[in-house]
Amino acid sequence: METLELTQPITDSSTEDFLPLNGTDYLELYVGNARQSAHYFQTAFGFQPVAHAGLATGLRDRESYLVQQGKIRLVLTSPLHGDSEIGRHIDQHGDGVRVVALWVDDARKAFDETTKRGAKPYMEPVREQDDTGYVVRSGIHIYGDTVHVFVERNDYTGVFLPGYQPWNPTYRPADVGLNYVDHMVGNVGWHEMNQWMAFYHDVMGFQQLVSFDDKDISTDYTALMSKVMSNGNGRVKFPINEPAEGKKKSQIEEYLDFYGGPGIQHIAVATDNIVETVLALRDRGVEFLTVPETYYEHLADRIGKIDEEIDTLRPLGILVDRDDEGYLLQIFTKPICPRPTLFFEIIQRKGARSFGKGNFKALFEAIEREQALRGTL
Repeated sequence: METLELTQPITDSSTEDFLPLNGTDYLELYVGNARQSAHYFQTAFGFQPVAHAGLATGLRDRESYLVQQGKIRLVLTSPLHGDSEIGRHIDQHGDGVRVVALWVDDARKAFDETTKRGAKPYMEPVREQDDTGYVVRSGIHIYGDTVHVFVERNDYTGVFLPGYQPWNPTYRPADVGLNYVDHMVGNVGWHEMNQWMAFYHDVMGFQQLVSFDDKDISTDYTALMSKVMSNGNGRVKFPINEPAEGKKKSQIEEYLDFYGGPGIQHIAVATDNIVETVLALRDRGVEFLTVPETYYEHLADRIGKIDEEIDTLRPLGILVDRDDEGYLLQIFTKPICPRPTLFFEIIQRKGARSFGKGNFKALFEAIEREQALRGTL
């Protein structure tokens, strides 16, 4: 049975966590058509309609829809005019994650602590208010055109943020059992991984949880390197990938080419029952990467006893891996955009704190098969 030895976060009880994070507040995607994207996430992924902002709420430059499932909030935003900052982002990157918003108790302090350590300001602290209270937001730039926004909402009881109104359409497909954001993976350029690892350590107080090199993550053709950074309480985790030399173009290089630079590669969302979730997603048209039947031939020998029947996992293509703390089940969608960039991971943890090292080879060979079909390998 293969186990993964995790590098424990380095902690010092005498050192104050200067950037305490309560979790992920929301993810904002800039998309070509926010209304259609909201419909897609409702229909395919079971997100529920919550709030809306746009012309009807006093905005003149953008239209946004908030959908939510469990603790996962997605904001889909499109521009209302040409030659806009949002439109230029879409021209450069296609549909993609612009904002990774983090929930904090003090957005001004979060801004001050990160900018004094070298973060480039994105949004000066601003108090936004309506008749249900106020929110304070601030923000910093990270890799590429992606930003972190710090959200303080202790004194707010509104639907989402000031400027949003409840959105109550009659169309409400059932959810599929998604609970929260487990982690988000960023792809950065050649030799930039250590730079951004240092950023998260020095500027945001994160610690390295685990690392993988090109010996861990490689196939006959492609390779990459990755390091996982985690905040103090472990609620926010950011694996950071960079390309490594291989015989052909890696998935990271393909992403960088089509996204036009660094950005969020995939969003991992947690479920308590991956079999039921994947069955529901598949029935709604979500397409997943598949692995060869041979993956399952010696799976029991590699991972030991699990609660699920392998014959149940096999037709769905669900992967399994074990570490010293337990095991996890995971599966990856195909890209959800026209460009081969953003995709989702569905993950169920049964004690495991790792990220599926034992599945890397099978996963990346599946990605390579898709690259070959696209002619980009």
